[in-house]
Amino acid sequence: MIIKTLARVLLRLLRWEITGELPGKPHKCVVMMAPHTANIDFFYGWLGYASLGYKSYFFIKKEAFNRFTTPVLKAMGGIPVDRSHSTNVVHQLTEEFNSRKSLILTITPEGTRKRNPHWKKGYYFIARNAGVPVVMGYLDYKTKRGGFGPSFMPTGDYESDFKMIREFYGDKTARHPDRFVIP
Repeated sequence: MIIKTLARVLLRLLRWEITGELPGKPHKCVVMMAPHTANIDFFYGWLGYASLGYKSYFFIKKEAFNRFTTPVLKAMGGIPVDRSHSTNVVHQLTEEFNSRKSLILTITPEGTRKRNPHWKKGYYFIARNAGVPVVMGYLDYKTKRGGFGPSFMPTGDYESDFKMIREFYGDKTARHPDRFVIP
């Protein structure tokens, strides 16, 4: 409760507003979070989740984990990822969803803070295989709003589903607008 209150106070001081809700209870979903063009996006996103009383899990490069950062990152929901090896992350996370009563997994489809016109599709396939909805999470620096937009169940027709995604993120402004592109 202290973390929730502190997060709300910090967001108010920073003049950020969090909107939307996650579907269902207990919550089981994949949140695709965009735009992601700066390290500070993580901070605002984490504060947003904390202010609503949610705990989300997220991928972070394994290099960020060391003896000093590991306890903090894991407590915040960090899952180390070895980006140099191709592993079956989709299968592993599908099993995680199947074995848990509640799991909120946040993924940045851009996969980088640099300009990337080729978003990764892992968020989509994890949700599809696990039978959970994709929630369109966002940070909009122009309006200083963040939170959760619409959710949908992946149909298996990625191109058709992506039309809705493209439409939703079309008016969102990144911290560094020149780095944000929707495929």
